[in-house]
Amino acid sequence: MSTLEPRWLWLALGVASAGLAAASLLLTAWLDLHPCHLCIFQRLLFMLLAVLGTLAFLAGGATRLGAGGLTLPLSALGMGVAAYQSWLQRQPVDLAQGCAVGEAGWIEQGVEWLGQRVPSLFMATGFCADEELVILGLSLANWALVAFAVFLVLAALAIDRQIRHRSA
Repeated sequence: MSTLEPRWLWLALGVASAGLAAASLLLTAWLDLHPCHLCIFQRLLFMLLAVLGTLAFLAGGATRLGAGGLTLPLSALGMGVAAYQSWLQRQPVDLAQGCAVGEAGWIEQGVEWLGQRVPSLFMATGFCADEELVILGLSLANWALVAFAVFLVLAALAIDRQIRHRSA
């Protein structure tokens, strides 16, 4: 049995995503961090990727490809959001005042809606341009960008291996 079987790649993606979502919650509580709308949205994407990765691990056939296939656009979306937040964090303080300029976008509106229903998981209390925690020279948004990129590669590799296995 190859360690790079699609099933095990999905499990790795699911477990790693769940771990990052849990770490997000724990760091917020332990270090009194103030996550912004983009941070919370990334947390939500990690949760969704955890569910889809686990489902793809447990399922078979078309269900695995369907659940796994959704991880590609979600990982790409996560990369875009994390890249945008990383860019905001690099702007001069007087230019980067918040997550969005003008009216709240769909991310902010969605996070606000979720925050009203489950504040312990989704309440945004910070500003997107703030780097509250830096680890090895990278902000949490930078690390999220790396994680989403890894998940995109893992998902693409798993789908490729699954399709090759089916046609063999």
